Amino acid sequence: MKNLFYLTPLVLVSTTANAGFIQYFKDEQGETIWQYVANFSSGVLIILLSVALVFLFFIYRRATQANFELIAIKEVLEVRVRERTASLEKTSDMLRNSESYIRDVLESMPIALIGLDKDLNINQWNRLSEEITGASNERVLGRNLWEAYPTITLSPSQVNQALKANQAITIKHCQHGQYYYDLTIYPLREHREKGVVILLDDVTQKTLAANILVQRDKMASMGELAANMAHDIDGPLQAILGDLQSAQNELEVKGSDHQSVTAFLGDAVERGVQVTGIIDNLLEFSRAQGDEMEEADIPALMSHSIDLASVILSESSGLKFSDINVVQKIEDNLPKFPIHVSELQQVFLSLFRSACHSLGERNEEGFEPKIRVEISDNYGAIWIKVQHNGIGLTGEEQQYIFEPFFNSAPGEEMADAGKRLSFSYFIIKEHHQGDIAVTSNVDVGTTFHIQLRRSSAG
Repeated sequence: MKNLFYLTPLVLVSTTANAGFIQYFKDEQGETIWQYVANFSSGVLIILLSVALVFLFFIYRRATQANFELIAIKEVLEVRVRERTASLEKTSDMLRNSESYIRDVLESMPIALIGLDKDLNINQWNRLSEEITGASNERVLGRNLWEAYPTITLSPSQVNQALKANQAITIKHCQHGQYYYDLTIYPLREHREKGVVILLDDVTQKTLAANILVQRDKMASMGELAANMAHDIDGPLQAILGDLQSAQNELEVKGSDHQSVTAFLGDAVERGVQVTGIIDNLLEFSRAQGDEMEEADIPALMSHSIDLASVILSESSGLKFSDINVVQKIEDNLPKFPIHVSELQQVFLSLFRSACHSLGERNEEGFEPKIRVEISDNYGAIWIKVQHNGIGLTGEEQQYIFEPFFNSAPGEEMADAGKRLSFSYFIIKEHHQGDIAVTSNVDVGTTFHIQLRRSSAG
């Protein structure tokens, strides 16, 4: 339509040029008939105005349509703006709530939290930090940590080390028996700006409580060891005293049999040797405390422990360990193993003492006391089994055999401590990172199982 509007005058001009159109406006004398010119011009003007009106009509219609479209787009945009504004307000509320929540969490933490930027200036300082240091949040924020809190037991080099390694570092600080702190430095890994968070955890109460429990367990284990040694020594001493009393009685009787006296004294000497062996074993164990692990031949140590048990162990029932049939089944070519030699020997002696006691309780005619020892290597671990055919353990005894014994009653017998193996459990679990277990049947006997793993022991 727009092109037609532009082309109309050209068509008219072209037409008049080709057809001698101008002659139409002249009379016979060649004079211009202005009435014709006016009529023609009016007609042309009306045509042009009609064309213009049609063109303007189409323009108006397109403008109206565009206006409707713009109004619709405006309404859509207004809806989107309202939705986006509501979303932003909701997000802002959530951010404010999150910030408030995080701030409350930081303030409620049971440990002191200190945040540092890349220049080691303080940007976080929670309530417990204020209580521990006595410095308020307002006074320290933005300041260098060591200017704001010069007595902190932490150096800039340690913080920089954590930043450089991009790994958390924990530093223990204590005044023995008074206070204990764990200082942990956490580098910020997912943050635009480098920085660290320092956690200052007061573990005084927890450490003191743990130390009390450790000392209690140690004392219980030492009490068990002392009870066992007292039991081992008491038997031979009572026998010596009995032999000497019998020898004295024989000598006081006229015509006494000097051969009997000699037998009593010989038995006393044998019991004295037993006491000496017990004391030597205890002294050897005390001298070895604190020694490092060493590669040792466990089968050889077991054989030595059996020989030592034959010298020092006996029961009030009259059963001596030397009277027990001990069978060894040792796997060939076993490798040497890292152990605390003296401690593991005490474990073996404790198991033999327990076996000897159970065998002495089975007072049956024709009964042959037996102990079977097996040592093998399976999947890089040494397995040790000590089995006997004495009176087995009840279910209750199996539950507490590895628990420490505490003598709470003034007149309570310490003999019960001799039935415990908490000292052996402590040595295997804590000093060798191994495992010890028991399986038992009252009528059949008991088997003790020990597993030592090279990866743990080494």
